[in-house]
Amino acid sequence: MKDIAVNRKAYHDYAIEETCEAGMALMGSEIKSIRAGKVSLKESYVSFVGGEAFVKDMHIAVYKEATYNNHDEYRERKLLLHKREIKKLSNKCKLQGYTVVPLKLYFKNGLVKMEIALAKGKTLYDKRESDKQRSMDRAAKQALRI
Repeated sequence: MKDIAVNRKAYHDYAIEETCEAGMALMGSEIKSIRAGKVSLKESYVSFVGGEAFVKDMHIAVYKEATYNNHDEYRERKLLLHKREIKKLSNKCKLQGYTVVPLKLYFKNGLVKMEIALAKGKTLYDKRESDKQRSMDRAAKQALRI
């Protein structure tokens, strides 16, 4: 599986609790643009409306070869999940203060899949602590190499 886009900011801003895989309902021009790698997951999130899951603020660039059939760059895109998964994720978001964020976009057997995560926001202290831990790990690995 080849990653098309990765949301690195999500790993910095959120503590990831659990992940799951979701399909996406896309238009033809969106698929062409995704295959060209013109997609960004920055600032995107998942919302639940009427028992369905939608990814919002995900940017897929306009495919210039598509004429009048082109898509809106920031439109809401439906996520394809089982009903029980949607119910579980939406209940945790409502009751326990979690957020659902997209982590990765990739191809699996020719279909576009998105890895989404149930996450809790980090405070500034938590971000500093994880940065400190990461730099200590990096220094230890470098010391072992020498």
